Amino acid sequence: MIRDITIGQYYPGDTWVHRLDPRLKIAVTLVFIVTLFLVRDFLGYVVAIAALGGVIGISRVPLAFILRGLKAIFLIILFTFMLNMFMTAGTPLFRLGFLTVTREGLYSAVFMGLRLVLLIVGSSLLTLTTKPIKLTDGIESLLGPLRVFGVPAHELAMMMTIALRFIPTLLEETDKIMKAQTARGADFESGSILRRAKNLIPILVPLFISAFRIAQDLAMAMEARCYRGGEGRTKLHALRFEKRDAAATLLTALFVALILLERVYADAIRAGLAALL
Repeated sequence: MIRDITIGQYYPGDTWVHRLDPRLKIAVTLVFIVTLFLVRDFLGYVVAIAALGGVIGISRVPLAFILRGLKAIFLIILFTFMLNMFMTAGTPLFRLGFLTVTREGLYSAVFMGLRLVLLIVGSSLLTLTTKPIKLTDGIESLLGPLRVFGVPAHELAMMMTIALRFIPTLLEETDKIMKAQTARGADFESGSILRRAKNLIPILVPLFISAFRIAQDLAMAMEARCYRGGEGRTKLHALRFEKRDAAATLLTALFVALILLERVYADAIRAGLAALL
């Protein structure tokens, strides 16, 4: 389960998606997330899945590697699915004990579950195709205008990027601790969910100690290199908006336009498809 978490990981590559401006990728990710909440039926999700599939294909990040990250939040997806299925009123389909499954509830459960999956897959592509240093530069550049209000853009960008960067490191450390304790007789696989959760408690103490040690080593390394924040710092590779970024912007605008058109003319589109079929 620990190895299945892909959040914060970078998948090396030299594709068109990898070379895009990090500021644009951050903006496109935010637009994609917002646009998903504008979708009101499955026809809109067809457009979203097609667009996301195209980006995944161009980035050459294996789909199996991306979907592996869903295992870590399977319980959240399942909980969302069950909550919508059993708590939505409507036309009854069948009963499970004292719970009633309705047609509207089943529709809402699949709809919300699919939205959650698309949100996670779309967001994970940002870190999978962007190096941490470029992600820092992109966040800092986007937060730059807020400096006039006293917002420490560089420091915020650095903290966010370090947090993302050290997720895989802490997961790897957790895996090492679990293997060491398993070799000493600890059991993390058998028993009920509550028992397995209770067995994970002894991992927390060495994990916290390891996290503080890593943080101290990082702080000492930054201090040894005379790091003093963003004041007076320059960049070896300045961010530039190029032709491929303009093309990606147009494609994003096209995607948003298709979602909005589908939202406005959904009934007419469904009627036309029904007539064709």
